[in-house]
Amino acid sequence: MEVLLLLLISALLTGALTYANDILTSIVPIALHAERYMASLTGRSWFEDVYGIVFSFGTSLIVLKFLKKGFETYVLWTDGDPDADPVGLLTGFFKAMVVAIGFPTMYSWLTQIVSDLTDKLLVAIGAGTSENFSAYIAAISSGTLFTGLVSLIFFILFFLLYLQFLMRGLEIVILRIGVPIACAGLLDSDKGVFGAYIKKFFQSTLAVVLQITLAKLAVGMLLNSHIFWGIAAMMLALKTPRFLQDFILAG
Repeated sequence: MEVLLLLLISALLTGALTYANDILTSIVPIALHAERYMASLTGRSWFEDVYGIVFSFGTSLIVLKFLKKGFETYVLWTDGDPDADPVGLLTGFFKAMVVAIGFPTMYSWLTQIVSDLTDKLLVAIGAGTSENFSAYIAAISSGTLFTGLVSLIFFILFFLLYLQFLMRGLEIVILRIGVPIACAGLLDSDKGVFGAYIKKFFQSTLAVVLQITLAKLAVGMLLNSHIFWGIAAMMLALKTPRFLQDFILAG
């Protein structure tokens, strides 16, 4: 009975290891450009249309907020300091418009930086570990049932992490779409919601880098017979967003 279970687990892990290796090489583009991946599955791209609608609304909101603050401050004298130089309000308006209009270009630069950083980290980690898939499967087949079950738990955690990557990709898409609206906060002296919004945005993108790096490290540990280190790295990868939130969103 134990032999049959080991053979079944080995068969499952053979497919899981191959799939996991493919995931590690493609997850960054999926997480940073989830709309492209969804478009390739459905055959229709909706992101540009939705972003165009929200962009129009966001820029209109910026203009209306600029006129409202200017009217209440310098005409009604009910908001802010009427003796303050209006250049500050005008500067905030232009800053909000520039960020809203230029964000797609700035995001393309960010994704290039994140992709290059992740690729270099994966190469560095891969150079320090031996990834012999066939040898690991052979070791599982000839090992104990406990080792096989622990390895199976590892891959359950891995695919939970994959689902979290997909959720992170959707989260980044929503944040990208909402940037033009958040830019209205730049008209306020304390940047309004924009400051917290950008912190959340960078938390999500940095989480992608750390999670994919920890996942690569976990697979490397697993294939080098350090199963519990691999599980520890995988569990930390799952908790990365909460870990980052403790200091990126502080203050």
